[in-house]
Amino acid sequence: MSLINLVIILIVVGVLLWLVNTYIPMDKKIKSILNIVVVIAIVIWLLQAFGVLGALDGIRVGSLMIASPLLNNQQPKNTSV
Repeated sequence: MSLINLVIILIVVGVLLWLVNTYIPMDKKIKSILNIVVVIAIVIWLLQAFGVLGALDGIRVGSLMIASPLLNNQQPKNTSV
């Protein structure tokens, strides 16, 4: 990914976050949580884009997997008890 694409994406995300914060009425606590989540997601994405953080293919959230095993031509595991 080129540096120009990174800058454009950061500008778009920043403008969208500004629009949400400015024009959508929310409690200050919810806005703060939203801002923190977006900043953390952007930092993780930037670290991954620059190669500081490895690929996040195998991260599990509860019993769900973020990266679908079907994308790797693997059969999904049955996690039911």
